[in-house]
Amino acid sequence: MSLSQHEAATTEVDKRELREAWDDLIASMQAARDVIDSPDLFAPEPTSRVLAEGYRYLAGFVHHGIERTFFADPEFPAFRNALSIFNKSTIENADAIYFYAPIDGRNRYLIKGKAADCRHWRGEPRAAHGPYAPQYLIFETANGPMSGDTGDLRELAPGVRTGFGKLDSSEMLVDANGEFELLLGPEKPADYQGNFICTVKGPDKSNPEGPDRFATFISGRQLFYDWEHEESIHLSITNLDREGSHPPALMPAQCAQALRDMGSIINGQMRFWMDFYDKLLNVHGNHGSPEDGKYFFPVNGYNKPNGASSDTGGGMSTNVYAGGIYDLAEDEALYIEARYTGQPVYISVHLSNLWGESPDYANHQSSLNEYQMYMGPDRVQRWVISHRDPGVQNWLDTTGLPRGFISHRWAYSEPPEERDYPVISAEKISLSQVDDYLPADMPRLTSEQRRKEIAIRQAHVQRRYRVF
Repeated sequence: MSLSQHEAATTEVDKRELREAWDDLIASMQAARDVIDSPDLFAPEPTSRVLAEGYRYLAGFVHHGIERTFFADPEFPAFRNALSIFNKSTIENADAIYFYAPIDGRNRYLIKGKAADCRHWRGEPRAAHGPYAPQYLIFETANGPMSGDTGDLRELAPGVRTGFGKLDSSEMLVDANGEFELLLGPEKPADYQGNFICTVKGPDKSNPEGPDRFATFISGRQLFYDWEHEESIHLSITNLDREGSHPPALMPAQCAQALRDMGSIINGQMRFWMDFYDKLLNVHGNHGSPEDGKYFFPVNGYNKPNGASSDTGGGMSTNVYAGGIYDLAEDEALYIEARYTGQPVYISVHLSNLWGESPDYANHQSSLNEYQMYMGPDRVQRWVISHRDPGVQNWLDTTGLPRGFISHRWAYSEPPEERDYPVISAEKISLSQVDDYLPADMPRLTSEQRRKEIAIRQAHVQRRYRVF
């Protein structure tokens, strides 16, 4: 059946608009590509591996951008991976499933999940045998751009992004079968006694006569300790105000906007994080050394531990972070010690390349959490970073990267006062000195034992990111 003149004309307009939107997407992607080898945009010093990983890093944001723009509908949401093995960035946590879903805080949403044995969430000893729930689970609601979308560090300014509430596994109501529900909405029903996060706040203090503010997304983490026996939780989310209905078909105007938004996200993310590393973390040393050392990432050392905030590009609100840069020759190692007070529900250390991608943590021991590391009776955390395996349990594998980021996390259900934050230090040593620095009780591993540990990691990562 032939098109009418009106339909044919409309189709030509749509064709032109979509082509223009596609061209805009490609232009934005080319602008993002320019970050990879431009020192003016704070790219890492280029080597063959750095350049190759830079293009993979860019491709990860393409993957991320497709999901964010074509498959993120607050009317009909679904949880998706914010970061994964396919789109690593932001010096991310190798122990984490990062998840998010778009919401409209005017609506009501019901989240459901079923955890394996989770008695450790209540502070009880784990059962004798797994499977277990993840070590930690948290939900957080917010509005504003997702960190990095704007490409502009001004998004870190107070008021640009608003948090509405959180719920973590230490306070979540879970039934005897491990099942739980979480209700989101602008108002808690009068007779409702379950888990709830409010999704509305009054006007901003800077504009007291302004409109109410509503959450635009929910995000969170599932954090794993025992990679062999902990199982991820499948989470569903239903918009109770749209349940049983369906979205309209994709039309050209919506598609064109999605293409342009996708390009904006890709370019914004590429530029924001390089700018963030340079200006806030001062990884290139371009901005002197701030007196308080709060965010500055020194070489073979650490900044002062600090809590998550908009200053740090977001992050899990219950975390205390510390970080630095390792820079090691083949025969060198970085020896690290940390002490903490209180009872963190989660502790970890992770490496990253200078793009902020975690290394291949399935096939290398480039991260360790409290369960995987050894901590003696003195309760001092000790690690060694080196290119070659020194045969100790608490070794972090650089995967051959001579220079990269180090990130430490301590998560607390009730964050401590700043004066009680962990204390951490590092010292560059010769690889041959490792045994002189580590206590006698630090377990030594044979190459066969190391292979078994890697096999556990490989199997876990496949399960964590399975698609069927």
